[in-house]
Amino acid sequence: MTGDPPGGRSGPAGAGAAGAVGEVIELLEVLWEHGRDAVSSSPVSASQLRVLYCLDREEGMNLRMLGEMLGSAPSSVSRLCDRLQALGFLERLPSQVSRRELELQLTHQGRKYLGELRLRREEALTATLEAMPPKARAVLFEGLRAFREATEGTAPLARLSAVREIDDRSA
Repeated sequence: MTGDPPGGRSGPAGAGAAGAVGEVIELLEVLWEHGRDAVSSSPVSASQLRVLYCLDREEGMNLRMLGEMLGSAPSSVSRLCDRLQALGFLERLPSQVSRRELELQLTHQGRKYLGELRLRREEALTATLEAMPPKARAVLFEGLRAFREATEGTAPLARLSAVREIDDRSA
C-alpha cells in the first residue's frame, strides 16, 4: 500500500481511500483463499460461495430473490444452486407462502462448510491483526464499523430489501 493518506491521491477524497481499500481487499482475497483451501480439497467457486453467504444471511429466499441479490440471470442462479445441491450444501423446499415457489435452505453440511471456512479465515486475520499496533487496530475497527454501516444501504443489500418489500406487498 502507498503512504498516501486517505484522499491523498489526485481526485476527490473518496478516490484515494477507494484505492487503498482496493489494495487491502486484494490482500484479504489472498488470505481468504488460504482459508478456503484449508477447509476442503474441492472448495466451492467464488460464485457458489456468494450464494452460500446470501442464504446464510437470508434463509428461505427463492431463486428470484437470490438472483436479484446477486444481480444474476435466473438460469445462472439455478445452475449455481444445482451444483450446491449436488454437493449437499443446499436444498430446495416447498415455500411456506406460495405453492408455486421453492425456498432455498442451507443444509447442515452447508452450514458446517461455512463455519469451518469462517474459522480458518478468522484465524488468518487474527494473526495479521495481532501483528498491528493496538492503536492502529482500534482505528481500523472504527473505520470498518463505519464502512459496514455505509454498505448497508448500497446494492446488492438494498436490492434484497426492495425485493422483500415487493414480495411482502404481493403476499
